[in-house]
Amino acid sequence: MQDLYVVSHPHAEHTEHDLVGGWYDSKLTPRGRRDAHRVAEELARRRVGASRPIRITTSDLARCTETARILATALGVPVTPDQRLREISFGEAGGRPNAWLSQRQVPAPDHDRLDHRGPVPGAETRREVATRVGGCVRELMADTEHDHIVVTHGYALTFVITTWMMIPVEAAGFASFATEPGAITHLRHDDYWRNRAILGLAETSHLSG
Repeated sequence: MQDLYVVSHPHAEHTEHDLVGGWYDSKLTPRGRRDAHRVAEELARRRVGASRPIRITTSDLARCTETARILATALGVPVTPDQRLREISFGEAGGRPNAWLSQRQVPAPDHDRLDHRGPVPGAETRREVATRVGGCVRELMADTEHDHIVVTHGYALTFVITTWMMIPVEAAGFASFATEPGAITHLRHDDYWRNRAILGLAETSHLSG
């Protein structure tokens, strides 16, 4: 069995201040750092008795790299940053109030889910996000000597999952897997039957207490 744990970065400063995230490089809040330690404790608990060594690969944005460093300290493994795991870029909206974006954003129509860019300059399309995230995850999937932890963002998480499930980008126009800050999603590949399963989606019970 090969495991991949997808960690959604915990509470960050842009959320606290109601700002658009995307590529805007905000840090974790004190609550976020507390929850990152709770994620680390939960992953360490789950790793007891694991047969494969584990790698951590993270978005290179501060809220994810800070989370990944906390996990790495708890698990005693290095961290590899990868820009491809970044959140969707909202272009000129990044770092602005969410209300600014809400006044301008246009939802993707059903006939153009993958390539709709909207009116905000510099924003990414769904296809662009899915393609870059997918490229990173496929490389991790090819490393069958390790289990993996991926630290990423709420929107990007969907394409970590679709890639792991072998769903092509062309079929992911309507895919959406909701998550919460500090959540853990557990994916597993069965070495014998070759199945790819979602064992836990956006679990947050480790954050309580």
